[in-house]
Amino acid sequence: MNPLFIVVIIIAIWVFSCIHILSEYERGVIFRLGRLNPKPVGPGLIFVWKPIDRIVKLSLRVETLDVPSQDVVTRDNVTVKVNAVLYFRVVDPIRAVIEVTNYLYATSQLAQTTLRSVLGEVELDQLLSEREQLNLRLQHVLDQQTDPWGIKVNMVEVKQVDLPDQMIRAIAKQAEAERDRRAKVIHAEGEFGAAARLAEAAKLIQTEPAALQLRYLQTLVELGAEKNSTIVFPVPVDVFSSVTKILERKAAIKE
Repeated sequence: MNPLFIVVIIIAIWVFSCIHILSEYERGVIFRLGRLNPKPVGPGLIFVWKPIDRIVKLSLRVETLDVPSQDVVTRDNVTVKVNAVLYFRVVDPIRAVIEVTNYLYATSQLAQTTLRSVLGEVELDQLLSEREQLNLRLQHVLDQQTDPWGIKVNMVEVKQVDLPDQMIRAIAKQAEAERDRRAKVIHAEGEFGAAARLAEAAKLIQTEPAALQLRYLQTLVELGAEKNSTIVFPVPVDVFSSVTKILERKAAIKE
């Protein structure tokens, strides 16, 4: 083979190996003889002078990181398992390469430790009811800690909180007791309202004695409409008190 042809083939292979195409969401950090190029390159066609230059590609898209379940001891000494999901992206490719060895692994470990420390400062009721506030707090803490690495934490979501079986039963009993309390309060309020209306009705009937007789007749009509063989006729207690007073007077006169 012609030596010149071999040289041309080698040069062509070298040229093709030096050509890199970066997508719109990618950037490249170039090291020339070990020294950092001050500006990232891309997107588009990039020529890297090998072996003098070395390129590190990074994606600027939002990364999704699943934080595995962590054993968290809350402030009121309840052990729960909590897992979360983390959304972040690289905003400074140079710092993401220079400041940390592997930003994905470092962010994952930091998210796990932060999840345990932040949720360990709250009580179980806050963990179950104030989920949105805790998510914002986790995002703020992680964003501050990953900012030197050129990472921007967009969102943190606590996905699931696994409670022990004993705690689930205790919460169920608490909820049942709360429902019973509400039912008793509602029943007592109904009784109070009914008593107040009856008191008003009694005052109104006292002003018009004929109204009591009309109520007696209405009750008899309602009983007769049901075709009952037995009719219960209501007698007011005042009648018995009047009869008692009359008998006492007669007894006093005889004496």
